[in-house]
Amino acid sequence: MDAMIQLSHVSKSFGPVHAVQDLSLEIPRGQLFCFLGPNGAGKTTTIKMLCGLLRPDRGEIRIGGRDLQTDAVAVRRMTGYIPDFPFLYERLTAAEFFEFSGDLYGLPREKVRRERESAFARFGLLEYTHTLIKDLSHGYRQRLIYTVTLLHTPEVLFVDEPFVGLDPFTIRLIKNLLREQARAGMTIFLTTHILALIEDMAEQIGILVSGRLITAGTLSELAEATALRDGRLEDIFFSLTVSNGPTDREVSRA
Repeated sequence: MDAMIQLSHVSKSFGPVHAVQDLSLEIPRGQLFCFLGPNGAGKTTTIKMLCGLLRPDRGEIRIGGRDLQTDAVAVRRMTGYIPDFPFLYERLTAAEFFEFSGDLYGLPREKVRRERESAFARFGLLEYTHTLIKDLSHGYRQRLIYTVTLLHTPEVLFVDEPFVGLDPFTIRLIKNLLREQARAGMTIFLTTHILALIEDMAEQIGILVSGRLITAGTLSELAEATALRDGRLEDIFFSLTVSNGPTDREVSRA
């Protein structure tokens, strides 16, 4: 299976702080991969480097076989990024923001309007079509950003903390959406602190501690590696993060 996301010996520091250290990882096409780690482990720094928002100090990143540093425009066309608290233009309505995003992607207006009806119906946004974004709740803002990010049908989707502050209905909606997109061939790279929500979601799990990748594999592989036969992700996570935590006052930045 061909790799859609490749990191080779990637490192990033902020002054004396080593946020990500010698990270190498390959994620195949159509996989839903989840990055776990304590606060400050380097998860957000990693995802920002993958999106081209930060430049690594060392190492190489390739998305869909393209070098992110030398072919950044082509990479951005094939990717989507949803941060934990995305920026939205609050004085636009939901419909105006959706159409504005379609213009940014260079999509025909008629196609965008058709897509808007379908996407807003799926995400329960139809009654908020002409509501100003500043008047939407956090949950509905998150729903809106998913409709917009998926508008250009990205091959790779990066999602940072997708479940923060969401109600159970929206969490279930997003979980089902991510599973469906991965089954359709989209490669998804997400980070989260909510372990229980990704136990039945992620095909592969990577655990990052103090900027270093401690392990990566399926849930059953991680359970076997830690000799925790019941396979509970919470127990696996704490076993690995406690035993591999910093021992020399090393502090990382996410």
